[in-house]
Amino acid sequence: MKYQISKLLFLFLISGSVLLNSSCSSPALDDYSDSQFELINQNGETVLFPDDFEGAPLVIGFIYTHCPDICSFITANISSVYEELDDPGNTQFVLVTFDPERDTPEVLKQYANAFQMDREPFHFLTGDPETVASFMQRVSVRTQESYSRELDDGERVYFLNHSDKILLIDSRSRLIFDYGGSMTPVSIIIEDLKKL
Repeated sequence: MKYQISKLLFLFLISGSVLLNSSCSSPALDDYSDSQFELINQNGETVLFPDDFEGAPLVIGFIYTHCPDICSFITANISSVYEELDDPGNTQFVLVTFDPERDTPEVLKQYANAFQMDREPFHFLTGDPETVASFMQRVSVRTQESYSRELDDGERVYFLNHSDKILLIDSRSRLIFDYGGSMTPVSIIIEDLKKL
């Protein structure tokens, strides 16, 4: 009996601690302020991450334009966050490709136009393959070639398995939330953004 009471007391204290911690504001999951990546936007302009986005919240997703499914949902979710925010203020919205070989600035511009997102405050970024690979490693985005075939004209067609994520980064370049990019309800991202 004494053992059962002690065990119940222990479980009560643990559950209380979990509730208390979950009600507090979320601590940063990571800090990108010590990093610097030189990328290129859909207009061919050089962009430094995170420096050029400091001072404002940042919603950032990871895509490739030849994706047959998930990436269009990630892109649409980021667009919807902007459209459904009562007051987006100076919030920035970024999509970065992990397929820089095919996703040139021109290709990203066409992709942005297809989603009616080739305008402020949206940015579509690419870069040289080494920088993009390093950037993806820093933000924990994983990719793996799932299918590859060479056509008669020598062109190689391939698809990628990849992480499905959207990140919310605060004005000091700290990662605050990491979401499932294609499946997280837009309302949740908006609520978290309002907390910043």
